[in-house]
Amino acid sequence: MVRKIRPIWKGALSFGLVYMPVKLYAAAEQKDIRFNYLHAKCKNPVRYKRYCPYCRSEVSMEEIVKGYEYEKGKYVIIKEEDLEKLSENEGGKSIEILDFVNLAEIDPVYYEKAYYLAPGEGGAKVYELFKRAIAETGKVAVARVLIRSREALAAIRVSGNILIMSTMHYPDEIRQAGVLPELNYTVNLHENEVKMAVSLINSLSAEFQPEKYTDAYRKSLIEEIQARIAGEAVEVPVKPEAGKFVDLMEALRASIELAREEREKQGKTLKEAKPEKAKRKTS
Repeated sequence: MVRKIRPIWKGALSFGLVYMPVKLYAAAEQKDIRFNYLHAKCKNPVRYKRYCPYCRSEVSMEEIVKGYEYEKGKYVIIKEEDLEKLSENEGGKSIEILDFVNLAEIDPVYYEKAYYLAPGEGGAKVYELFKRAIAETGKVAVARVLIRSREALAAIRVSGNILIMSTMHYPDEIRQAGVLPELNYTVNLHENEVKMAVSLINSLSAEFQPEKYTDAYRKSLIEEIQARIAGEAVEVPVKPEAGKFVDLMEALRASIELAREEREKQGKTLKEAKPEKAKRKTS
């Protein structure tokens, strides 16, 4: 049974004088294994208290306000109604298109989180028009959107039959790679080393098939948890240590050989699987 997802935001997308009602859905979900903190002695969950050290008492949610520390120990209070007013003034219920650019011009470091954009009530025709126009031009829309009291840049593109909006960092949020001291180095590379490295990349090249990549750590953790619930001992396979190569060329040659052997294994597996399927058809 497919779990129904709910929109996290409803509003309008505007480009020029055209307004399109839209709904926003999270395109991905976290599947991390979450742990509770327990008291080691009695194995009961630990409860965290909202405590004011000045008044020496617990504080209820009704007594808590938001404050911005502008100097050490000094705060300016911001109320929820203040945030709501700011949201309304900045177009809190609209996605405003600013520009149309080429996808290749956006460095992936800017991307943050992806959302599906679906047409709102009565917005199907404008949605289809906007989607087709973007597809024909090959452009990406750069927009400004306010989600949950946080303004973000966003890139809107076509993927199949849907619009995908990816929120982006602002330029002043991106750390400059030039500040890393480890990048201040000088090395001499031999042409043969470069050729071998390129050869290794070519031998490992394949079409991107996201379904073949899995979270091995999460899978092992789930197996560990299930085994402990069942009271079984868990055997953790020990991975062989990576070989220690002193010579870079030797390491590259060995890597290319391993990649070749792996491809041959995959080819044999596919060949063995095909006759098996043929047998089943004739029986």
